[in-house]
Amino acid sequence: MTPRRPWEDSRIVLGVTGSIAAYKSIQVARDLTQLGARVDVVLTQSAQNFARPLSFEGVTGRPALTDLFSAEGAALHVRLGRDADALCVAPATADFLARAAQGRADDLICTTLLATRAPIVICPAMNERMFAHAQVQTNLTHLRSELGYTIAGPSEGALAVGEADGPGRMIEPWQIVEHVGQALAGTGTLTGKQVLVTAGPTREPVDPVRYIGNRSSGRMGYAIAQAAWRRGAEVHLVSGPSWMEPPVGVHLISVETAREMHDAVNHALPDMDVSIFAAAVADFRPGNPEEEKLKRADTKGDFTVSFTGNPDVAGDTVSRRKPGSVAVGFALETRDLIKNAEKKLIAKSFDLLVANDVTEGESGFDVPTNRVTILSPGSEPEELPLMLKLSVAEVILDRICDRLTNEL
Repeated sequence: MTPRRPWEDSRIVLGVTGSIAAYKSIQVARDLTQLGARVDVVLTQSAQNFARPLSFEGVTGRPALTDLFSAEGAALHVRLGRDADALCVAPATADFLARAAQGRADDLICTTLLATRAPIVICPAMNERMFAHAQVQTNLTHLRSELGYTIAGPSEGALAVGEADGPGRMIEPWQIVEHVGQALAGTGTLTGKQVLVTAGPTREPVDPVRYIGNRSSGRMGYAIAQAAWRRGAEVHLVSGPSWMEPPVGVHLISVETAREMHDAVNHALPDMDVSIFAAAVADFRPGNPEEEKLKRADTKGDFTVSFTGNPDVAGDTVSRRKPGSVAVGFALETRDLIKNAEKKLIAKSFDLLVANDVTEGESGFDVPTNRVTILSPGSEPEELPLMLKLSVAEVILDRICDRLTNEL
């Protein structure tokens, strides 16, 4: 994990209250720090029963704060609130939610909440019965609707030992980091926009067991979808089979074949302000897939598969694009990169096209990095250096925002 936006050079206050989920907050503090943020951790007295201040100091390089009236002076909460770019409370117990909703000022976290004007993310964690209580729900509604706090979670899953599974489990550290990222990003060109992203491979069945596919992991498309959500877009991710965790906050539409992806895109596209075709869609499929599993004994070790063409997910849906929207394509080539990419840019009426050579090291499938060239009609190709796909996603969205801004 390396420093990158929107976390890099930001100042984040991380509040930790008294829940067994506090152990996860050590990872949150570590990840935010590695992403380049300066993290000030504030622990309530009860939180220290679950996670020690020294643990947070070890991962942030900064002393954890525990006292409202400390050696740094009675105005510590004012300084924390004034300097913060975002404030996150994870875990947030039922007791904390009640105190925050009432505007109490009886510990360092609550006083900092009152002193800050930065965006605030609250991550509840408690027993499922407590979470379902009418007063807890009233407090959450007040924090969300009246005070404008972001309520992230909870999720469903295993709770403390002896408790049932259910809603009340704090969301995972990486998800909390993304919610903080969205808070840091604030509003911008993509806020409220409808964005469609295709990602991952497609699988074309040979028989009920075997399929024809490719090595795409979906990393690039998932990175774009997540980054677009952080920037405030409503993101619809049409994904082929992928081992990756679904990005936070996106509407995931899972598909298997090229025809299923074509149908999903065709249905969603008219409402999209931005469409990004990052999936590695199979151009061909077995024409007559077997209904039963092919056996070696039946084929004597040899058999022939006859292929037929698949629909062109991007090309066949050009007429379905919303007028004034921005369409982005991808071209994965093994030779004549720019020449082939320019042909695709024009043939499929893309506003931008992201091209990369799969034969180059550390680029293409199965790796976290990519080296791409961005093309647009009437402009010189823009070659980017080798970058994390997470960072490439930000550059692509920057170029999309430039075009959307120029259209206004």
